[in-house]
Amino acid sequence: MPKKNTLLAAVAVLLCVGAFPAAFANDDIHFPALQSSYLKTGDFIGPDHVRRVRPGLNKDQVRLELGNPHFSEGVFGVSEWDYAFNFYSGKGDAYVTCQLKVKFKSVEGEYRVDSTHWKDPDCALFVQPPEVVPVRNVPTLLPPQKVTLNADGLFRFDGSGPADLLPEGKERIVRMAADIQANFKVLHYVTVTGHTDRLGMDAYNLALSQARANTVRDLFVQAGIDRAKVRASGMGKRQPLVSDCEGTRATPELVKCLQPNRRVEIEVVGGT
Repeated sequence: MPKKNTLLAAVAVLLCVGAFPAAFANDDIHFPALQSSYLKTGDFIGPDHVRRVRPGLNKDQVRLELGNPHFSEGVFGVSEWDYAFNFYSGKGDAYVTCQLKVKFKSVEGEYRVDSTHWKDPDCALFVQPPEVVPVRNVPTLLPPQKVTLNADGLFRFDGSGPADLLPEGKERIVRMAADIQANFKVLHYVTVTGHTDRLGMDAYNLALSQARANTVRDLFVQAGIDRAKVRASGMGKRQPLVSDCEGTRATPELVKCLQPNRRVEIEVVGGT
């Protein structure tokens, strides 16, 4: 065969398989017209098959997942395969036709997937839907809950430590801790504030109120409330509820009149 005819024959073979010399290639990604596909309307395929086509697969592996290309670019010796796939839109029998391009590169003499591209980027959502992140229940912040406990009902008179807790007082605090844990799914903090009456020295009353608050706090913690969320403070006699009691001596009448000032206040802030 003359050399000229031999050259023409070689070019004809290259055209048939689509392996035209690289010098004629365009680095931009171009998609063939859908009407030029032998399928005309696309082929239905499971999204999982497309999802499994990843860089590094050889052509045989791609064909097992996607089949032969749907256009006339050829199969052997080409660096691009084009497909037209149909995906149901989720609205009855309606579907969307999407064009996919698989680009190959030669690796040690074998064509392997280099990248994949959709003509319409939204088509990727049919293959890899966006992850649905569950919306966590946002806690509803409750108004601060405040309870005032009579110190005389919690502690023996002038007492402040765990040994000074009255049985009914200890039971009430433990029950309150259970109520807090049951009713507050999200607990921001619990504030325990001790108060005394005006009888006695300022320093003594301040220390007494702080010790009582600490004892109640520790009991809350023992009952299961996170210690980091329980604050204890003593106010001494600085915030009285009643101030019209006459006298300075600790007579039974004055002690009884000042009773509302001897208290432990508990404030809870959190949500459900």
